[in-house]
Amino acid sequence: MGLPQFVLASASPARRRLLQMVGIEPFVRVSNFDESQIQTENATELVETLARCKAEAIAPQFDSALIVGCDSVLLLNGEIHGKPENIEVAIARWQHMSGQIGELYTGHAIIDQPQQQILVRTQVTRVYFAQMSDRAIRAYVATGEPLKCAGAFALEGRGGLFVDKIEGCHSNVIGLSLPLLRQMLLQLGYEVTDFWDR
Repeated sequence: MGLPQFVLASASPARRRLLQMVGIEPFVRVSNFDESQIQTENATELVETLARCKAEAIAPQFDSALIVGCDSVLLLNGEIHGKPENIEVAIARWQHMSGQIGELYTGHAIIDQPQQQILVRTQVTRVYFAQMSDRAIRAYVATGEPLKCAGAFALEGRGGLFVDKIEGCHSNVIGLSLPLLRQMLLQLGYEVTDFWDR
């Protein structure tokens, strides 16, 4: 029996690029799952539930696939932050984040259809934000980048200029922890190299 198709249940270009960077060309199928259905103040529970729901939403469209769903949020001073709704929210968020330490949570769900298994895990990375002037905040938000990202910043984009350091998994902050993905695949009996350039 051949390897299952590797499916990414995400609209995130950053997640797709991460996989492509390590030799995996995923088939992308956006779940369009309504995230507002899930309400919880627990960051781990939130990202794991959303990751699983995204993967489950597209699972009926495939017979024998490995479906990966992900979701990220930023936890700052006990508050959960996803993508900012608009420019004003993004500016206020950055004024709050400036000089602070946040934790980026990414939930990962893998549905292994051939083996009828589901694995769900979370990776957490500490992010140290730079002290920023209002001028720099407004200039960054004006690029539009923060409106597309959980936590209102893209580490792999211009937002990387405003992160002093991180503790933990780098790719997790971009949207998908490559070490955790490798470990989850191993747990299911696959080598990550099996999916290279298929």
